[in-house]
Amino acid sequence: MNWEQLLSLKRFGDTNKRIRKEQDETRLGFEVDYDRIIFSSEFRSLQDKTQVIPLSKTDFVHTRLTHSLEVSVVGRSLGRKVGQRLIEKYPHLQKIHGYQANDFGAIVAAAALAHDIGNPPFGHSGEKAIGEFFKNGIGKHYKADLTASEYQDLCDFEGNANGFKIVTESRVGRQGGLRLSYATLGAFMKYPKASLPKKPTPHIADKKYGFFQSDKDAFLDVANDLGLARRGHGEFSFSRHPLAYLVEAADDICYTIIDFEDGINLGLIEEEFALEYLSRIIRDTIKPENYYALSHKKDRIGYLRALAIGSLIHECVDLFMAYEERILKGAFDCALLDKSKYDAQIRDIIKISVEKIYQSREVVEKEIAGYQVLSSLLEVFITALNNAHEDRASNYDNLILSLLPDHYKKMNATLYERLLSVCSYVSIMSDSYAILLFNKIRGIDLG
Repeated sequence: MNWEQLLSLKRFGDTNKRIRKEQDETRLGFEVDYDRIIFSSEFRSLQDKTQVIPLSKTDFVHTRLTHSLEVSVVGRSLGRKVGQRLIEKYPHLQKIHGYQANDFGAIVAAAALAHDIGNPPFGHSGEKAIGEFFKNGIGKHYKADLTASEYQDLCDFEGNANGFKIVTESRVGRQGGLRLSYATLGAFMKYPKASLPKKPTPHIADKKYGFFQSDKDAFLDVANDLGLARRGHGEFSFSRHPLAYLVEAADDICYTIIDFEDGINLGLIEEEFALEYLSRIIRDTIKPENYYALSHKKDRIGYLRALAIGSLIHECVDLFMAYEERILKGAFDCALLDKSKYDAQIRDIIKISVEKIYQSREVVEKEIAGYQVLSSLLEVFITALNNAHEDRASNYDNLILSLLPDHYKKMNATLYERLLSVCSYVSIMSDSYAILLFNKIRGIDLG
């Protein structure tokens, strides 16, 4: 892989190559990507989607939206710092092609902003709830009528693949989805492979999958334009775009440090743990007198969090450059933070977050409710859509279908496309709307 090709400004539908030197510096193509994501309705729904604590009534716990914004900010810093180092290493990128260090920051910031855009309500349990519906629930009987890959898409419903669908899928008036640059799409695709074979190797790119069978043509178009290296694990398996490692690092840094901060502010984790665990990461930058001068717990934790994020950003930049040539060859097989000198501290923080936050009674109870909500919505909408396809829809089915936006009413599509369409519709719902619709359909809330 080479940087000239990886930094493609191409968008869906382009017939001519976009040249970096011809770009409007006041509205760079990569920056347009950020604007298109942030103004999309799918991104707005993240304001009411779970990050750590589902349906929290407090005013400081992160949602998917605030998490995504923070990941984007960290990603921009990572991208700019790496871009500066890459321009120094490959001066022709700037002298001949016109690329700037900030271009890398803009690409990573946009991809990071969109990294959770395809996640269903109720956090990661939402993905599992959709998958369970087809693996062990009512949806299991569709298996015989689907290909192995189609069924796997549904059984392991993946927010990353759904995100790729959202940003690339054409519909009336929106050809090519959000029409993001291919460089940003490449950085977005952390798992550039199909759902099968499942985890063929321990390589980080094989951990999950990045596109549904319905979107494989769009995926191949992007992968081929960027020159992503093919890997020998199925027809649709490629090496990551190098900047995807920075998007992943930004996400890893934020959920490790900021989820930990949320847990402390909620009282689920004692403040003493913050100083104990984070001080090992920030021992070279912390000024104890500044920490103890802060009278409020939130301010003290915020100070530690800011220093920790800064330390991890600098380390990830150094790690990326140390392994950059291996990354370009597709030979770097783990996340950047897996190589961190703070790996033990990060694992300790994640372990205590799992015990104290992710497995807390409040979280578990709401995740259980989320399973019920999503499985019920899937059953009602899939039944109505399939009955309409077979021309035997009841009056109740027609009423249900009236709630389904036109884009998702694929009555004449294949079974797989109909099932996936309903899954995609349910996945863009906010937590609160999913519960509201669930209650209305069941006749619990008629207000």
